[in-house]
Amino acid sequence: MKELAYLNKFFLKYKWQLLPGVVFVIISNFFAVIPAQIIRIAFDLVNENIAIYRLFNGFDKQDLILDIFGSSLLLFGGLVILLAIIRGLFLFFMRQTIILTSRHIEFDLKNEIYQHYQKLSLAFYRRNNTGDLMNRVTEDVSRVRMYVGPAIMYTINTAVLFILIIIAMVNVNLKLAIYSLLPLPLLAITIYYVNSIINHKSEKIQRRLSTLSSFVQETFSGIRVIKSYVKEETLKKGFEVESEDYKTESLALVKVQAFFYPIMLLMVGLSTIITIYIGGLQVMDGKISAGNIAEFIVYVNQLTFPVTSLGWVTSLIQRAAASQKRINEFLKTEPEITNPNPNPIDIKGAIKFKNVSFIYPDTGIKAIKNISFEINKGELLAIIGRTGSGKSTIANLIMRMYDVDKGEISIDNQNIKHINLEAYRSKTGFVPQEVFLFSDTIGRNIAFGLDELDHLKVEEAAKNAAVYKNIMAFDKKFETYIGERGITLSGGQKQRISIARAIIKEPEILIFDDCLSAVDTKTEEEILNNLGKVMKGKTSIIIAHRVSTIKNADKILVLDNGEIAEQGNHDELMNKKGLYFDLYEKQLLEEQQLS
Repeated sequence: MKELAYLNKFFLKYKWQLLPGVVFVIISNFFAVIPAQIIRIAFDLVNENIAIYRLFNGFDKQDLILDIFGSSLLLFGGLVILLAIIRGLFLFFMRQTIILTSRHIEFDLKNEIYQHYQKLSLAFYRRNNTGDLMNRVTEDVSRVRMYVGPAIMYTINTAVLFILIIIAMVNVNLKLAIYSLLPLPLLAITIYYVNSIINHKSEKIQRRLSTLSSFVQETFSGIRVIKSYVKEETLKKGFEVESEDYKTESLALVKVQAFFYPIMLLMVGLSTIITIYIGGLQVMDGKISAGNIAEFIVYVNQLTFPVTSLGWVTSLIQRAAASQKRINEFLKTEPEITNPNPNPIDIKGAIKFKNVSFIYPDTGIKAIKNISFEINKGELLAIIGRTGSGKSTIANLIMRMYDVDKGEISIDNQNIKHINLEAYRSKTGFVPQEVFLFSDTIGRNIAFGLDELDHLKVEEAAKNAAVYKNIMAFDKKFETYIGERGITLSGGQKQRISIARAIIKEPEILIFDDCLSAVDTKTEEEILNNLGKVMKGKTSIIIAHRVSTIKNADKILVLDNGEIAEQGNHDELMNKKGLYFDLYEKQLLEEQQLS
């Protein structure tokens, strides 16, 4: 239960909704206990009236006795029905308070998890797969809701009913009450033993479900590749294996529960047998009436559902505890990147790297080593190098997706760790290497960085990104709905929409992380010319593989194995006849061969 203690703050928040629910539980159970006493009176009345009826055998008063007897039974029957209706009314109020509150708690918990996910750093998402993250905010939260709603409701209901029935039993006959409830300690021991098994198996089921969700999510995301390589059957077999593992774990839990419920029903049935036997002896001794046996049997049967529900409630609580434990693991995860300074800042765009080194925490790869360079406001910096040389790492560090291990990054002569991160990122346009578009219209994808949709700005950004003509060729133009991750668009169109999304913010710093690889040379030149106008007086960083893309940059960094091999402008680097010169010559030769 220590994992579920996290939910206590929600119970305090909604205490004024929960407390009436508890009151309704008590009242409903009060009206549940009274009918047994009415049945006892009616049962004794039947015995007495039969004796009186026989006593007046042969007299004309028998019909009067029969009428009074029938009217009394109708009255008692009507009272039982009336009490059942009143109890049902309070049960309705109970569900309207407790179950409704559980939905509010579910809503709050989902929002809290989602907001916490938003705060976590990029490294967290590299360590955890999407399917598992989704499962914790959906399936796990749903199981927790079953605890804060039905489980708590039935637990309170069972506890109150037990107390009221035991008090009623003891008031009638202590000995019969003890014997009737004798099987319950054995039931408690069974529950205690099975609890640990249910908890263990519930945790395994949740882990299997996360693995299964991750497998399905990854399959659907990569469906184009799967179809291209004709791997449908292979993936189908993989899904069957994962699904089989989940089924095996689920069946193992069901087997435990299947053993649990008959045992509980046996205990309840045993209580009924003991009640009739001991009660019969008590009647013969004249200590109780036959009606008391009927009353006790009603009490025992009233305990049947609460006792049998103990297994179900126990299962709900254990599964909720397992789910909440998984949720708590993420809620206790602290973001590596925090925003220490809430004060607004005015970004100019000067960037300085001083002896910066960085190792990816999840892989241990040393991406860059002792790098130093400086960009002045309004300059265009280009970064080029072979795959894996650390180009994208520099872009991520400038965006402060990660913090450096050694050295310092300064923005306008302030350490990047000490400035308002949200304000800084809002003034920075970033086009990542892996373009991501949302399942929405083209217009809203471009306007993603704005507070509200401005059609004129959207169109202007599309023109500057050289994608306006492509968009206008669609039937619905900017209202064209694109599929998940922009699957309905070509690679070049996705890159240009992503560029438009970055420049519509009118950023002070613009970072292109190799985002022109899917466009042709002519379109690339058009985009760069437009960006020259848009980013005039502002800082731009272009990461590229093609020398033709960056030759007009104010400063070029040539990276090799995480270090700066050369730096300077195009002419200076060509005169050095080093690594940059070799790259330029090779690419020039390739272009000549293609032409």
